[in-house]
Amino acid sequence: MLIPGNAEGRLLRLQSPISLWGGIDPVSGVVIDPRHPDHGVSISGTVLAMPGAVGSSSSSAVMLELLREGAAPAAILMARADAILAIGIFVSVELGYPTCPVLEVELSALDGTPQGTLLRVTSEGRVIRP
Repeated sequence: MLIPGNAEGRLLRLQSPISLWGGIDPVSGVVIDPRHPDHGVSISGTVLAMPGAVGSSSSSAVMLELLREGAAPAAILMARADAILAIGIFVSVELGYPTCPVLEVELSALDGTPQGTLLRVTSEGRVIRP
């Protein structure tokens, strides 16, 4: 568990890693990178399972904007931890914005769980189907 918390949302499993900077609209939460296989999908309010983040140190600023705008995922499950993305969430706590839990998990544990399945993330770091 990188950032603890409780959350609930529908599973959205991204097909490939993404850069938040230029990849996600920070106001709407929609994937805007036209080269990404999930182009046009909204991450807002989801339990976002992503294989990893790509590149930019600006991802923390985009994450902060997503939280401020209410367009962030409810929780993030990452195959590889990304400290830069987490920094944006830590800053949101300091500014009094909402936050979201972030867990590093084996995404293969979600194999067989269909997109859109309701999931709950607990403060103990468990991901369960309610």
